[in-house]
Amino acid sequence: MKYLGAFCIHFFDSMASEFTLDRLDRKILSILMEDARTPYLEIARSCAVSGATVHLRIQKLEQHGVIKGSRLIVDPARLGIGICAFLGIYLDRGSHFKDVVGQFKAIQEIVECHYTTGMYTIFAKIYCRDTAHLREVLNDKIQAIDAVQRTETLISLEETFERQIVVEEI
Repeated sequence: MKYLGAFCIHFFDSMASEFTLDRLDRKILSILMEDARTPYLEIARSCAVSGATVHLRIQKLEQHGVIKGSRLIVDPARLGIGICAFLGIYLDRGSHFKDVVGQFKAIQEIVECHYTTGMYTIFAKIYCRDTAHLREVLNDKIQAIDAVQRTETLISLEETFERQIVVEEI
């Protein structure tokens, strides 16, 4: 049996735009997004197809970039990480974005990074052990980058839910 981690799905790259999902693909994706460790044979039974068909469909979805990979999801609080924060980051110029992102990749506390329109140049999600650790990351790592003009920090009090897109609706 083959198990997969949680799936990240991307429909909008150049390869995926040439690829269309049929009803079976959507059903397979929906099952895996609900529980990515579902064995292929169990998916096959749910879809009334063979295990080989499920295996080939998943390979096709991976090749076309619809399935971007798999990952294990852990609970940060159970690891002693008590702060989840979102940062609005202002750069002195948007043209520094790629350089700054390259430096952000070396900061392990940053788990998401988005190039945005609106007030901020970059919007990032970070995890820290506590407020002292957050201050250290902000002062010594993020704000120490030359192109970072300033930051605004929003601390999450509680994550109410997180979910993937609904594949069957697209």
